[in-house]
Amino acid sequence: MAAVYTHGHHESVLRSHRWRTAENSAAYLLPHLTSGATVLDVGCGPGTITADLATRITPGRITALEHTEAALDLARAEVARRGLTTVDFVVGDVHALDFPDGSFDVVHAHQVLQHVGDPVRALREMRRVTRPGGLVAVRDSDYAAFTWYPRLPELDEWLALYEKVARGNGGEPDAGRRLLSWAHAAGFTDVTATSSTWCFADDEDRAWWGGLWADRILKSDMSRQALESGAATQEDLERISRGWRAWAADPDGWLSLLHGELLCRV
Repeated sequence: MAAVYTHGHHESVLRSHRWRTAENSAAYLLPHLTSGATVLDVGCGPGTITADLATRITPGRITALEHTEAALDLARAEVARRGLTTVDFVVGDVHALDFPDGSFDVVHAHQVLQHVGDPVRALREMRRVTRPGGLVAVRDSDYAAFTWYPRLPELDEWLALYEKVARGNGGEPDAGRRLLSWAHAAGFTDVTATSSTWCFADDEDRAWWGGLWADRILKSDMSRQALESGAATQEDLERISRGWRAWAADPDGWLSLLHGELLCRV
């Protein structure tokens, strides 16, 4: 069931992950949160979404879960920076959560199921620790559905390489389209499926998104994995990096990222 996390935690990755907020990454869930709720945030990353959710459920508590102490320290730092006192931190495995049945009102996971070895088992565990009547909320990208203009060959190469590396790590980069089927396989019957997008099209957004991927393809865990597996050469990665910078510099550049979303009632 174990899978290798494709992105890792290089600064170029965290630059992206720290941009995420409850509003731009969990809007589908926000109307269902109530003051005093208990929430489990699976794969909390650097904790920006976790902290936002914590402010919305006060005085309820949120538990931030990551697979290593080092990863969890990123969320601890963000929560401390904001001065929040209603967040707990736990190292754990979503395939085997160390919580009693029905422990939480809401279990949330953003961009997690695409990276785990057994997403159906993960959803079953998330369901188990959710109280009857509570919600499991998941959102994942669908890389094959990403679209951009101009259609630079280097970005096509980037997508093919990312999907190859991610699947080699035991993940499923096109998770967004599969979420509903995984939820059904996990035993959920009351499911609301939606989608939403991130769009990067103005000069500032292109410079930010294109710049971080120009760096990620050269410096993140993905680049190391691509080289070690033989999926790409250093020359390939440098060419893709230049492609991202060319896209970012093009005033006609536009990119939209599709995400699948589920609200699963327990």
